[in-house]
Amino acid sequence: MPRDGHGRIIDYLRISVMDRCNLRCSYCMPLEGLRFVPDEDLLTADEISLVARAAVSCGFRKFRITGGEPTLRRDLIEVVAGIRAEGPDVEIGMTTNGILLPRMARDLKDAGLDRVNIHIDTLDEVRIRQVMRFADVQKIMTGIEAAEDAGLTPIKLNSVVVRGDNDTDVVELARQTLTRPWGVRFIELMPMGDGDESKLALSQVVSSEETMERIADSIGPLIPLPATHPSDESRNYQFSGGIGTVGFISPVSDPFCSACNRVRLSAEGKLLLCLLRDDEADLRAVIRGGGGVEAVSHALRQSILLKPVGHALDEGIHASRRMHEIGG
Repeated sequence: MPRDGHGRIIDYLRISVMDRCNLRCSYCMPLEGLRFVPDEDLLTADEISLVARAAVSCGFRKFRITGGEPTLRRDLIEVVAGIRAEGPDVEIGMTTNGILLPRMARDLKDAGLDRVNIHIDTLDEVRIRQVMRFADVQKIMTGIEAAEDAGLTPIKLNSVVVRGDNDTDVVELARQTLTRPWGVRFIELMPMGDGDESKLALSQVVSSEETMERIADSIGPLIPLPATHPSDESRNYQFSGGIGTVGFISPVSDPFCSACNRVRLSAEGKLLLCLLRDDEADLRAVIRGGGGVEAVSHALRQSILLKPVGHALDEGIHASRRMHEIGG
């Protein structure tokens, strides 16, 4: 398995298959001024398969398909099937808003997808249109049901907590774990992008500790659960008698960089070494320059050696890309 220059095993690759999305979450994508990667610059399904083959040969054990919104990609089934063909025993997950899952969940499962994380920031029908703008609670819930019916489980729900937007809605989301076998996870807002938007994000960060206190005060004590893997970014809890779990991901207030095991592939083939930095390597150039699996494997290993020890938010450094360009 590849190790970075700090001795960490890197065995998890998150693959963004496109930077477009059918929503416009307020902290992720502005309504105007967006520029997307041209189709000809996106990695093809075959090129993604080549990267997967190289990654598996290096020892990667886990893959996650992200976006933008991955279900908008027309050849997504082919992408999933290609990764599965290269890694029969690897774990393949996907992060999605779930809206298009009713028409494709079964095909994704048959192609080799194991499970999904679904993004939903609130269960409030009005507030969701303020935070996720074009979203509809019922459509997302229908997508969750489709994922369950197809066996894309266990399901995790991801909620980015934004002060003044949905920070009071965390209670109802957490309450779902009393009767549903979901992992509901609350993620601290991360400053990303250029200029004023990153400064605004910092002012809207709600610490996991604050979110946890709000939930415990309203529902009851949260019982800590043991970590399932040293690199698990979520600290997980459970209510007494609950069947699901409540998780907290704290990249700002309690960074988990020391146990990071992941790198990210952008939709245009850049290997991103840290979510919150601009360090990257161009794998598309290697592939389209005629490089095969050995060349890509070598580029992966050499790039991973340069992975930074952690982010530098406390120094005012953050990624210039927006979240939809990276996939989270």
